[in-house]
Amino acid sequence: MTRSDLTQLYFLLDRSGSMQSIKSDIEGGFAAFVDEQRAAAGSCRATLAQFDDAYDIVYADRPIAEVPALDLQPRGMTALHDAMGRLITDTGQALAALPEDQRPGTVIVAIMTDGLENASKEWTAAAIKALVEQQSQQYHWQFLYMGADQDAVEVGAGLGIARDHAVTFGRGRSREAIGAAGAKISKLRAARLVSPAAPMEAFTAEERASLVE
Repeated sequence: MTRSDLTQLYFLLDRSGSMQSIKSDIEGGFAAFVDEQRAAAGSCRATLAQFDDAYDIVYADRPIAEVPALDLQPRGMTALHDAMGRLITDTGQALAALPEDQRPGTVIVAIMTDGLENASKEWTAAAIKALVEQQSQQYHWQFLYMGADQDAVEVGAGLGIARDHAVTFGRGRSREAIGAAGAKISKLRAARLVSPAAPMEAFTAEERASLVE
């Protein structure tokens, strides 16, 4: 059996040039997010990947207590599909290589972007949707999608992400968006300690309204 007490958290963060205007809010929000996960029930290991028209792993499989402060350096364009494809396939291969009793009981992929796809060369939206649906249905991964300057619910649905777990945020509400996602993750981690199949809570209408300027 997998480890019901262990959550593997993968955060895919847009660092394209348009993120410059909300850089400090993102950094502050991410710090609060990490603090909340440190205090949450169970064990958690984190991976942070950033993307523009390139893709980089900032750190991988790090205990949440050892996660450093975020230093966001915006640049480039938005190759969201390629970044998602790379993160999901690399993660799937790494987890598959582990003995079953070392695999996390909960895998969460949280994606945050302030713009629409405009630079991918390898992955299409249809291919990403099929990949996300495969990981969600067969392996019970949880995906969260936070998007600004777009209808994030529709964009997320086009990428295979459940509408309940996608949310639109105003550019001035980026810190709050990360906080809302962090609360969902903390509650899920606690619930999974009691029931390994517990679902992630949906974003409520009130939460959605509060995140749009």
